[in-house]
Parts: sequence; C-alpha cells; structure tokens
Amino acid sequence: MADAPTDKTPPEGPAPQAPQPLPPPPEAERERSVGEMLFDVSERVTILVREEFALAKAELTEKLTTLGRGAGVGIAAGVFLLAALLMLLFAFAYLINDLLGIEGSVWVGFAIEALIWIIVAVIAGLVAKKLLGEVETPTPDMAIEELKETKETLGKTP
Repeated sequence: MADAPTDKTPPEGPAPQAPQPLPPPPEAERERSVGEMLFDVSERVTILVREEFALAKAELTEKLTTLGRGAGVGIAAGVFLLAALLMLLFAFAYLINDLLGIEGSVWVGFAIEALIWIIVAVIAGLVAKKLLGEVETPTPDMAIEELKETKETLGKTP
C-alpha cells in the first residue's frame, strides 16, 4: 500500500486574495453632471407616475365597491320583494277578505295587498337610491388633483 501524503499543500497558482475596498472617487464633493441630474429626474418622474396610478386604482376600487354594495342591496330588495309577493299574495288576499267579511269579491283583498307591497318596494328603492347616491362619479378625483399639482410644480421655472 502506498502511503498518501499527509501534508496538504496549496494548489499551484496565485493565492486567492481578499476583495479590496473601492477607492473613494477622486472628487468626493464634485458637482453632479447634467446627465446624472436628468437620470435622477426621469427616475423620480417614473416613481411619481407609478404612485399616481396606484392612487387612481385605490380610489376607483373604493368607489366601485360602494357602487357594488348599493346595487347588491337594490337587487336583494327586488328579489325579496318578489319572493314575498309570490309566497304571500294569495294568503294575504284571502285573509283580508275574511277580515272584511267579503265572500264574493276576492279582488278587494288582492288590491289592498298590492298597495302594501308597493309601499314596501318604494321603501327598498329609496334605500338603494341613497346607497347608490353616495358616490357621485367613479372617477379618481384625488389622483387628478395630484396630477394637476404636479403639472403646476413641474411647469414652474426658477
């Protein structure tokens, strides 16, 4: 058996060196060039535009959510009204006729019942109108105002 060398010699070639820190710029306090300033301005304008789009998206989401809730309540009111009318229409009409003691004229009970359900529908419609009226228009008003202010600020010359 051949004895393997026990000493570990480094591989041939240059030894790895630790990374050297970058030297400071020759002019630490030099003025920035026009190109650097233009780059910074374009970068900041890009960020500003992204933030404006995010603001507009948030505004539209909030307003459309409110509109959706109002529409949902209005639709639910209509469905409940229809279900109630279908289930109770005949029962109320006959109950009214029995209470009034009218035997041959069932239409009187149906007419009184129809008036009651019309009143319920009007109340539900007014609630839906109130909910839908809380949002004037689904436009991003705050974002538009911010853009106007930004345009005025950028448009001013020193």
